Amino acid sequence: MVRLTLELIAKNSNLKPRKEETIAQCLKKLTHINFSDKNIDAIEDLSFCKNLSVLYLYDNRISEITNLNYATNLTHLYLQNNCISYIENLRSLKKLEKLYLGGNYIAVIEGLEGLEELRELHVESQKLPLGEKLLFDPRTLRSLAKSLSILNISNNNIDDIRDLEILENLNHLTAVDNQIIHIKDLEFLLNKLVKLCKMDLNGNPVCIKPKYRDRIILVSKSLEFLDGKEIKNVERQFLVNWKASKEARKISKKRNSKNECEINSYISNFETMHHIVPVYYPQVGKPKLVFFSDSQRFLLNGNTSPESCQEDNTKIIEDMGNLSLKESETLLTKNDVHESHLLYNPKVKENLNK
Repeated sequence: MVRLTLELIAKNSNLKPRKEETIAQCLKKLTHINFSDKNIDAIEDLSFCKNLSVLYLYDNRISEITNLNYATNLTHLYLQNNCISYIENLRSLKKLEKLYLGGNYIAVIEGLEGLEELRELHVESQKLPLGEKLLFDPRTLRSLAKSLSILNISNNNIDDIRDLEILENLNHLTAVDNQIIHIKDLEFLLNKLVKLCKMDLNGNPVCIKPKYRDRIILVSKSLEFLDGKEIKNVERQFLVNWKASKEARKISKKRNSKNECEINSYISNFETMHHIVPVYYPQVGKPKLVFFSDSQRFLLNGNTSPESCQEDNTKIIEDMGNLSLKESETLLTKNDVHESHLLYNPKVKENLNK
């Protein structure tokens, strides 16, 4: 077992105390400590390292985050590829800006309340039990809502990232090799994250959905890179114009459909009132349309008599020059009459009897 102690730090930091200066006083001057890949499994008391700002402890065997309470000036903490199961004992690190925890055994992102300066959080590739996924504590997300700008949650079996909507200042999201499926979930998230500039979702099932890239670009005006590929202004403008044209066609089609329904309704009502009957005169040439009315039409106000209505009907029929039967009366025979009710027309009947 190798424990990170003040003695080990002093021995490996090549500290050279000045005259009448103690080791403890030298440790206070340290700003960077690098003990990566040293088989360290525990962190001892580092209270003398008051000015420590960057601590490298990746690729070790650390199972618990302890004894960092006094490192209040710490801004960068590298703990990836250890054996850590819980995020704990970090709330006193008020100046912490970057936290690297990838490659551990963490199942829940928690314990980061109060870290209002945290800008980067890297929790990729957690070693989770089969079938489990990385979860987010709502309290931690609320605490990081205004500060966090870079988040890496890749390779954690995550299938839903809508909870990240609260991270209002997020501008770089890396979530490759997860199980995100639904484009609508992404559209929901992107409508909330209006400052997001880069998003990488390579390796998720959603990436093979039809029109995936087009839909993502259309919903987010802030994105500049998607899945490692730059979104150029020409590409975005083309998609915006295409969408506008598509919507215009939809509106036009809907309006035309509405007009067609109104016309059909008008024609249906007109036919009901006038009893339109098509009559064909093969020997004459062009088919003609004759309006027959076998019922009296009365005005709704009741001031017009049936006789005057009949006169109006007669006048309307007479005014329709192209519908006149005169030019074909001498050519009609019984075999030419395709509508039996025409035989009741006195003029037609008289011509047929000749």
